[in-house]
Amino acid sequence: MVALSLKICVRHCNVVKTMQFEPSTAVYDACRVIRERVPEAQTGQASDYGLFLSDEDPRKGIWLEAGRTLDYYMLRNGDILEYKKKQRPQKIRMLDGSVKTVMVDDSKTVGELLVTICSRIGITNYEEYSLIQETIEEKKEEGTGTLKKDRTLLRDERKMEKLKAKLHTDDDLNWLDHSRTFREQGVDENETLLLRRKFFYSDQNVDSRDPVQLNLLYVQARDDILNGSHPVSFEKACEFGGFQAQIQFGPHVEHKHKPGFLE
Repeated sequence: MVALSLKICVRHCNVVKTMQFEPSTAVYDACRVIRERVPEAQTGQASDYGLFLSDEDPRKGIWLEAGRTLDYYMLRNGDILEYKKKQRPQKIRMLDGSVKTVMVDDSKTVGELLVTICSRIGITNYEEYSLIQETIEEKKEEGTGTLKKDRTLLRDERKMEKLKAKLHTDDDLNWLDHSRTFREQGVDENETLLLRRKFFYSDQNVDSRDPVQLNLLYVQARDDILNGSHPVSFEKACEFGGFQAQIQFGPHVEHKHKPGFLE
């Protein structure tokens, strides 16, 4: 069988070496050979590195699967493969405003990465969560979720019907596809993704002893009511408003919380 001549670019130092492989060589073995023969590639843990076939369109670049052979990808003599680290940092924002940076595997799908992301944050029911890629407009419009002086409750059923007519639902959000990678969906590593609960299978999946889960669930429910995603009756709005006032301002203090304090 004719050997396949490939240009291997060690990305972190931009060293390019021309190497020959049998087309039937597994990608895993090709990586091993590269580390053995190229001194610049002998850094870090071997399991953290892989071969990447780039494209002019960043979304179309692909990571070669370790168990596949080189001929599976129909490579030709002279093609360039990048030998580089698969791990990359990704900023994840919670609904409470906190941001965490998690190291993720760029070659894995969103569905696979959610297991890692949720476990690092402390969420056990990862299958109910998903990630949202926010647009500039959404970032400008997002609120703080607190009681403001210019916020008023709906006063009648007519206003409630108008709200329902222009209801903003989860279907309007830019949810990432669980079957595709961040790269395939144009997610840059400098972006901040929003982690949000998408599926509500059962309340039994919520651990009442887990403060992380309870806080995220509370913040999401609160924001959905305030932005109109979850319409409620006037009576319920008053009840929830009372709960929020207690959470935000604490117990009633007569000399401080006078009439007009929330207007």
